[in-house]
Amino acid sequence: MSRRSGPTWRDGTKIAVCAAMLAARIGAQTPQGISVESPTLKADQPIPRDYTADGRNVSPPLTWSRVPAGAKEIAVVLEDPDAGNPPPFVHWVIYKIPPTAKGLPENIPFEPGAPMPAAVAGAIQGVSGFRRPIYRGPAPPPGKVHHYHFVVYALDAALDLKPGLNRAELLDAIKGHVIGQGELIATYERK
Repeated sequence: MSRRSGPTWRDGTKIAVCAAMLAARIGAQTPQGISVESPTLKADQPIPRDYTADGRNVSPPLTWSRVPAGAKEIAVVLEDPDAGNPPPFVHWVIYKIPPTAKGLPENIPFEPGAPMPAAVAGAIQGVSGFRRPIYRGPAPPPGKVHHYHFVVYALDAALDLKPGLNRAELLDAIKGHVIGQGELIATYERK
């Protein structure tokens, strides 16, 4: 009796094997896993009020490690797949982060023209779901826990990314250049 491991299609073909074969055919590679953490956010735990629209509405500090050696720049997207029409609702887009950055400091400037902190000099904030190039913290309708995905992308090229990209435009522009990816998921609920 043989044992099967992992999900399969109806015909018994392993999904992972099919995905690997397709990636090899189109020249894609599986992104290396990046570890994403925060000194103030904990995975699967509520986001502290300071980082929400109910508090100070400042961006939380993030840290990352295990970025691939070939990374030329970093991008971060904060999205809420429990909201939006269609989902996800986007709370933050920031890209052109130097590959030497080990994270994002707390309270990235809210004013679009303000200079970035030295460790992330040159980074650009893209357009969020609020139609402005800013961080805007969680503010979901009362009664349901929402999940906030802080997704970090490591890119294999310093792309000519213009200011003002939204999530969809950023993801389209980086397609084929993502060599590392990771995320931290935290929650928030209004009672």
